[in-house]
Amino acid sequence: MQLLKTDYKKGTVRVKINDPDDLWYLSHIIDIGDLVTSFTTRKIKIGDSENAKVAKKTFLVTIEAETIDFSAAGHALRINGTIKEGPEDIPHGSYQSISLEMGDECTIIKEQWLIHQKQKVEEAGKSKYSYLLCVFDREEALFALTKKFGYEVLSKTQGEVPKKSKLVEVKKDFQEEIIKTIEIYNDRHTPEKIILASPAFYKEDVLKKITLKELKSKIVLATCSDVSESALDEVIKRPELKDVLQQSRAREEQLLVEQVLQEINKDNLAVYGWEEVQKAVLAGAVSELIVTDKTIKQYREQKRYQELDDLMKKVDALQGKIHIITSEHDSGKRIDGLGGITALLRYKLRA
Repeated sequence: MQLLKTDYKKGTVRVKINDPDDLWYLSHIIDIGDLVTSFTTRKIKIGDSENAKVAKKTFLVTIEAETIDFSAAGHALRINGTIKEGPEDIPHGSYQSISLEMGDECTIIKEQWLIHQKQKVEEAGKSKYSYLLCVFDREEALFALTKKFGYEVLSKTQGEVPKKSKLVEVKKDFQEEIIKTIEIYNDRHTPEKIILASPAFYKEDVLKKITLKELKSKIVLATCSDVSESALDEVIKRPELKDVLQQSRAREEQLLVEQVLQEINKDNLAVYGWEEVQKAVLAGAVSELIVTDKTIKQYREQKRYQELDDLMKKVDALQGKIHIITSEHDSGKRIDGLGGITALLRYKLRA
């Protein structure tokens, strides 16, 4: 995301969307009641009622956001609301939608920018660090790319390998196929590093077969227990990747959730579920609040978002950190299993 203008005193931020991940960030930055300005298209009638023609008109409009709908699959963020500013022939107060996509620019105006919202703007504006993950064994391989939030599974492949109990002709060298796929994804996505992870010694075997020096210099080895999406979460948390993945949001989320679960298991400095988290916030005990994007979407659909927003404002006012994590992956799903909201505490609350 390119930051074109930031004036928090006036409540204004203008950005350009350069990456699909930016839309996810904006879906959590834009709140109901915010003013959003961008270009949009609307059908209008030209001429009198008998000979009227319908034409599409593209114009600059400012709307007051009422609903925010993010579609990761469609790579679009749709904001619906009432028109506050626009052309004279478009009635103010009527409903209009703004659909933000790659390459679009928009201005967001808030009465108050919370600390975590400013952090998300700055975070989204930083250079994108992506890492290619390949978890594999002698028969299967799974490729994924880390994103600014979570990761994206790129492909799964099945090798043609001889079974111990059968003599079969192997048409392809599966490890060579893995290397070819890595080369393709390296050219396409230009990751900072390539993580090769496997049980046993398979990763060392593949590394020996890589001849391109540029590609080999990016390789980092790690261990995993199997070939699955859960193995991706396992690899991201590996201690040997601490320095390599220091820019990875997925790793940060994984470790944060692990800390929460450890504190819950010890019945110590963590609470979960709306009622318990709310009590902790009101007591000023929350150091870090964790909410999933699925929970935010549910609260918006249930017309309860104001409650959640007020809670986040209280945490923000007390210098607590706020983390919004995706429900698409293991860490978010685990938080969803705890009610979609949890918190780390500064001190233990009395029963």
